[in-house]
Amino acid sequence: MQRYRIHNVLDLCAPRPGDRVLDLGCGWGTISFAMASRVREVVGIDFSRRAVDACNERLAQLGVENLSFLLGDACRTELDAADFDLVVAADFFEHLYPDDSETVTAEAFRLLRPGGRLGAWTPCGTHFLEMLRRRGVLPGRDPSHVDYKPMARMKELFVRAGFEIERAYFAESHMPGLRLLERACQRFAPPLRRRIAVLGRKPK
Repeated sequence: MQRYRIHNVLDLCAPRPGDRVLDLGCGWGTISFAMASRVREVVGIDFSRRAVDACNERLAQLGVENLSFLLGDACRTELDAADFDLVVAADFFEHLYPDDSETVTAEAFRLLRPGGRLGAWTPCGTHFLEMLRRRGVLPGRDPSHVDYKPMARMKELFVRAGFEIERAYFAESHMPGLRLLERACQRFAPPLRRRIAVLGRKPK
């Protein structure tokens, strides 16, 4: 599952060797560590001290020199404006209430240099697995998923913050059989839309 997630986020964001990257809501640092070998620098930020402490412990063990983790609020990072080439929000927007989503998207816009990109990867709330978990039919419901945003809402957040949409698509599941079914039918069947991927660019 993590390999699937990393592959898809990297494919969406297409990090470049010279990029300075901010991983918003970095959690346990999966994306941050995966990005570090591909870019100039990665900064992971999360409001959970436990998560940041765990990331820093792993960082000390691995000795990755171009990676750091900060405790902070994605709505108000207190980082310098126009200081990043890429902002990544992987499995993050579903944890944000509507007003916070707008604030975070605007903050990402502020933090990016002209021409910088924001990549968002988030579950699609209409997918049948997500619906079954929310209704308690399947285990694994995450109570911190407070607001599943449809594709139209994600694109609206980006555009309202000032981004130009470069890519916006539904990504299939990691399970081979289900992936084929989703790929064939997701265009007209919302219950087969697994993940939402959006890439926006800050105008130059």
